[in-house]
Amino acid sequence: MRKSIDALLLFILVIARIRIDTLADLVLPQRHEDVRRLVANWWPEASLALLTDWLSDPITQILVSLAFGLTLLYMAVDAAEPRLGHPTTYRLKLGLIYAIIIVLVFGKTTLLIGLRHITGPAAYTHDGGVIQTESTVEFFLDGKSPYIENYLDTPMAEWGIEYRTALYHYPYLPWTFIFSAPFYLLSHLSLGWYDQRFVYLLLFLLTLWLAQGLARQRTHKLMAVMLIGLNPIMASDVIFGQNDSFILFWLVLAMWLMQKAEHSRSSRKWQLGGAVIFGLACASKPTAWFLAPFWFLYLLREQWGTGLIPSPARWLALAQTLWRRTWPLAVVMVVVVGPWFVWNPDAMIDDVWRWSAGTAEHHYQIRGWGLSNFILALQLVPDRLAYWPFWLTEIIIAGPLLLLGLWRQVRYNTISQMLYNYTVLLFGFFYASRFLNENYLGYLAAFLALAFIISADEADAEPTTPRT
Repeated sequence: MRKSIDALLLFILVIARIRIDTLADLVLPQRHEDVRRLVANWWPEASLALLTDWLSDPITQILVSLAFGLTLLYMAVDAAEPRLGHPTTYRLKLGLIYAIIIVLVFGKTTLLIGLRHITGPAAYTHDGGVIQTESTVEFFLDGKSPYIENYLDTPMAEWGIEYRTALYHYPYLPWTFIFSAPFYLLSHLSLGWYDQRFVYLLLFLLTLWLAQGLARQRTHKLMAVMLIGLNPIMASDVIFGQNDSFILFWLVLAMWLMQKAEHSRSSRKWQLGGAVIFGLACASKPTAWFLAPFWFLYLLREQWGTGLIPSPARWLALAQTLWRRTWPLAVVMVVVVGPWFVWNPDAMIDDVWRWSAGTAEHHYQIRGWGLSNFILALQLVPDRLAYWPFWLTEIIIAGPLLLLGLWRQVRYNTISQMLYNYTVLLFGFFYASRFLNENYLGYLAAFLALAFIISADEADAEPTTPRT
């Protein structure tokens, strides 16, 4: 019987995706009663009673069974490839992967959106990515600055039980609420209500299509879609409404445009388009900024040479070339971020930087899965809200990783190397920082997956010659 690596990968991802979702349901104690209310008008009560399980609700049970059925069908298609032929098998497999993602991610997200709609704005969702972002859209439409306002009189005040310092800060950049505002207005006109996850679902679907386009080989396309769409942590972020999928879309779109520039005769328009989109990513969340040094080096791959530091005589020419290729990025940042910064620089700095650094009046706690746990375990701080100089560990760890990534990229200046360097640098920074939240790892895993898949295609295209 024929066996394929993509079938194995899909099976593992589906199991992980379902297990994480069912465990996450345990923190939603009212879900059984709320699901019954949601479906009371069309789902027979006797059927609901038979399907109710301590681990999950009836709708999730059906979604899980449907996903496993589709996975079984995928494996059957894989086994039948010698008879079906590779093109037909590929199309069937790709359709099944999208179907599984729609069931497990879009289906579950829609369920939580419905449950939130019948309960309250602070239920079945994430605080910053949905509740607070919706409030920032309202502030924006009312002509107020989300960085000056607090969130004490918004649904954010009903979410969480401790360390609720985000009530005084909006830590994201303006493109998050500017882009969402038209969707907010359209949803209110058509439905009478809005959920920020409408935007995240749309962008997530587009991200899957872009990830498929970044890969060249058919097997790699399948793996790209499943690794992004069924990413165990990032899919949960979409379901509950954390905004990592938002920034992921803009960066993947920028990569897609840059790949177009690499293989197009009219490369300049694609290159400038990529700079615009990268600017929007940078105007959404500071995590995008860590890609900048590798992005710039990639744009100069023909001019840079083989050394890590070019001769001083060439600096001016390199700077001029870089400006010609990246000026839209600067324009986007000035237009999108500039007005809010000019409005009240201190408020914006306080929200976006001081809050996460632990130097604001109301700042984020020390927590997560990184180096910060050793600080807590060794009692180097009196409590989770105390200040500790994580900037020092960030420099010690992320600094060498930046230099190592640049040195490696000088020798192999490709899109895959750029993405790999970005992932490693950001991972090191997060690990050494005040908090390494679990959703960051799903975000990093998405870029790592793309880096490896694109690298495999690049190796097939250029098997022996490194780019310098």
